[in-house]
Amino acid sequence: METPRLALRGLTRRFGDFVANQSIDLTIQPGEIHALLGENGAGKSTLVKMVYGALRPDAGDIVWEGRVLPPHDPKTARGLGIGMVFQHFSLFEALTVLENVALGLDAPGPLPALAAKIRRVSAEYGLPLDPDRDVHTLSVGERQRIEIVRCLLQSPRLLVMDEPTSVLTPGEVDALFTTLRRLAAEGCAILYISHKLDEILSLCEAATVLRAGRVVASCDPRQETAASLARMMMGADLARPPRTAPPPRGKPRLVLDAITLPTTAPHGTDLRGVALEVRAGEIFGIAGIAGNGQTELFAAISGEQLAPAAADILIDERPSGRAGPAARRRLGLCTVPEERNGHAAVPIFSLSDNALLTGYERANLTRRGLIRPGAARRFAAGVIDAYKVRCNGPAAAAATLSGGNLQKFILGREITQNPGVLVVSQPTWGVDAGAAALIHQALLDLAATGAAILVISQDLDELLAISHRLAVLHAGSLSAPHETGSKSVAEIGLLMGGIPAGAAELVAHAA
Repeated sequence: METPRLALRGLTRRFGDFVANQSIDLTIQPGEIHALLGENGAGKSTLVKMVYGALRPDAGDIVWEGRVLPPHDPKTARGLGIGMVFQHFSLFEALTVLENVALGLDAPGPLPALAAKIRRVSAEYGLPLDPDRDVHTLSVGERQRIEIVRCLLQSPRLLVMDEPTSVLTPGEVDALFTTLRRLAAEGCAILYISHKLDEILSLCEAATVLRAGRVVASCDPRQETAASLARMMMGADLARPPRTAPPPRGKPRLVLDAITLPTTAPHGTDLRGVALEVRAGEIFGIAGIAGNGQTELFAAISGEQLAPAAADILIDERPSGRAGPAARRRLGLCTVPEERNGHAAVPIFSLSDNALLTGYERANLTRRGLIRPGAARRFAAGVIDAYKVRCNGPAAAAATLSGGNLQKFILGREITQNPGVLVVSQPTWGVDAGAAALIHQALLDLAATGAAILVISQDLDELLAISHRLAVLHAGSLSAPHETGSKSVAEIGLLMGGIPAGAAELVAHAA
């Protein structure tokens, strides 16, 4: 038999009394695309960080091409040909794309030559990047491209990908899969982590399933279904929220009156006459490719960027366009931004302290200007319990949670404040199937109470599953809304690409 590219034997890692990985065995052959599956907190990221050298195992062996690896660091791993695309970005926002790529390479060479290589490789793989752009001006999806391209520049022999498509569009995903299949055909082994089970079925030929830090199953995904994979991960069948009927026409609770707003970021996207209304009991979805004004739209609604006039934004019929975030919260608006760490939560703060960040007033966590620590702990504990957040309680730092568990906490923190209007950007980015179902059900339940919910997402399947009406944002302009299900996926995809509605319908029908 061919020597495995990578073999893990009894790999174990503890954090204090918590066992993140217990006696993990896993083998990957050259040219194999191998899925690593499990719920949020199952131990996937810890395991691949040990392979990459970012963490050291407490027990067990990492065998690379037949040789047991001594304790190593990421530089050694890269020298061996192990490349890693992390779920959470390791980027300096104040630097350019080129500078960030150079910092991640052990021998970047002259910067002009590296810039040319970035342009060539990113275009070849369908993940276009401008080396001269500042990272802080890029969308989350564009930042993910940097991580992927930086790794591909190193010609890896083992490519470890932790949720690489969580913020990519369907077209970008297709291009990435074409690249991965080509790399595998050339002999590169790929260890692929994703909560999108349809991706696993389409891409992978082997899978190892973790639950609570242990291997509970191994299989060939090509012989499985999404339901059977979810059952292995969760130990039970996945309960998906039922598709709800359109709500009765309630009163508009969030109204944007043709907002035209220049972006404050270099290379950002201006908003151009964006008009919409979200009614009581409705989930309104906004689809679009990353970098088409989603960040600017969220900032305009949240109050992080003020509108030209107060009447440009109405919250329950009250002019709010010139009000800041705190004032809009008093009017009933709660928000969940796409970036969990740094925008929605402070990583070094406890969950109790992160609850205070947005809930100090609406959740009555202060009295006469003084913090009520007990109330904050009880509030955070209630969110943890209701949203099944895996953590060590309200005192746990946000940075210690997996991405999916932190997302559940943040969303629960906002919903528990009983908002009249909720704006959520990328609600299920990087969360497992069970957590996504829980989040979707929570949004549907909130809408059923009469709240108006605006969901901005690059996941078209998600929007089709939970939204009642849908519009597409392209180049800062919003299409006319339509009832979900009244247009085909092909028509919506053409709108996302900037083809006008009438032309989109003709092209879609012709196809």
